[in-house]
Amino acid sequence: MANIFESDSQQAKKPGILAGLVVLLFISIIIYFVSRAVFIAYAQYGSFEKTLAIFFFISEAFVMFHAFGYFGEIYRVNRSRREPLSSVPLEQFPAVAILIPARHEPLTVLLETLTGCYNIDYPNKKIYLLDDSSEERFIEEARQAAEQFGATVFRRKERHGAKAGIINDCLKTLNEKYVAIFDSDQIPLPNFLSHLVPILEADERLAFIQTPQFYSNLNASKISLAADMQQAVFYEYVCEGKSSNQAMICCGTNVVLRRQALLDVGGFDESTVTEDFATSLDLHIKQWKTRYHNHVYVFGLGPENLGAYFKQQNRWAMGNISVLRTILVKFFHNPFLLKPHQWFEYVVTGSYYFIGWTYLFLMLCPIIYIFFSVPSFFMNPAVYTLAFLPYLILSMAIFYSSMGFRRYDVKQVFKGQLLAFITLPVYLRASILGLAGSKAGFQVTAKQGTKRIAYLELWPQITLWALNLAAITWGLNRLVYEQTAAVVINLLWAMYHFVLFSSIFYFNEE
Repeated sequence: MANIFESDSQQAKKPGILAGLVVLLFISIIIYFVSRAVFIAYAQYGSFEKTLAIFFFISEAFVMFHAFGYFGEIYRVNRSRREPLSSVPLEQFPAVAILIPARHEPLTVLLETLTGCYNIDYPNKKIYLLDDSSEERFIEEARQAAEQFGATVFRRKERHGAKAGIINDCLKTLNEKYVAIFDSDQIPLPNFLSHLVPILEADERLAFIQTPQFYSNLNASKISLAADMQQAVFYEYVCEGKSSNQAMICCGTNVVLRRQALLDVGGFDESTVTEDFATSLDLHIKQWKTRYHNHVYVFGLGPENLGAYFKQQNRWAMGNISVLRTILVKFFHNPFLLKPHQWFEYVVTGSYYFIGWTYLFLMLCPIIYIFFSVPSFFMNPAVYTLAFLPYLILSMAIFYSSMGFRRYDVKQVFKGQLLAFITLPVYLRASILGLAGSKAGFQVTAKQGTKRIAYLELWPQITLWALNLAAITWGLNRLVYEQTAAVVINLLWAMYHFVLFSSIFYFNEE
């Protein structure tokens, strides 16, 4: 965590230092990438070894592509001045419809969200509870909750398009200039609209303002805390960088949108479970502007157990990858629909969840070498170390120090990365379903409880954990007799992956 006693001059130097380190990191990535490519091209190995090496190289290239994306956001944020968004004083208060999509939500959750919306200090607002429940108990509870706060209950006869569908159906009945959307477990602060509507009023081409998500139950479990750290990584540098690049995406909640902008693109995209991401693309193609305001106005609930977390990640991964297909189709059909940097931002976001396949392959290659002596990188171990270490050290230093500068606990941020790593099997499955165009209905993430998952259901993680343990055992045996640098390097990678997968026992708590 950053030192609160540092002088202003010390604080002012940090962005410049961080930006300089990012430049060095980019240089180290290029050096490593070119070195790997040259050694693969001139290596004298059989077709099987070369095929394995090429897939390994592609996996590394994917990681470095996303490294350019993420660290580029850090560079952009630290090189630009953080100026407040333009706003105008309100002489009149434009009408705002507050939409709360819900399906089978506990009464206590609805009451808390409705209380927060009711207490928003804005005179010209109307609250709509978009209840898509199919069970009578939840329907009645939603009616009672809405009645208590004077909210209007909106229901539809025919279900389509999950969350996007019910929002679109409601939009057809609205006359308000702006639409604020909150998931049913998100509780806004009173100043939410009074701070954001003036910003929208200052620019008639601004489609929406997105604000961050913050989990108020982060101390409820190890999962909720680690998941909140993942959110922090996204909502700090990534969103700020995207906003400065005119590529900020809507995140589906804690957002205020211009109704006319939504109508201009035909409402939310109903073809995917990440309707917010897909609709952002449509808005940018139509030349609408989008912005991110990095100020916490809303407190919500994060997943408290592995089951709920995996369900959430599966939904996000499926949706993003399904939208990636649309992004690529639109790009090849007409690459001038967006500016190059906007396409880059969308491809980075849409392709992120392929990280599961990347990590799987990068993890299996050291295991294959230890057991079968099949190499995956054709470099002298000393050259490999000299080329790889600068990239590794700089990337880790920049990532954790940048979060530390924003006063996050580095240890907790690391736990967030551990949680993401053990989600690898979820990303594998979700990427296949996303590419296949599978759709998911209106899904509700469990809000309470830390129920443990049976380890039999975690067999993919346990299998990979055991494979690395076996590789370590055999690798140590080889090291006794061979004592080569190649065995040492692959053994270290197996140990690293073993430690990462061991966190499954840490997170799978009751």
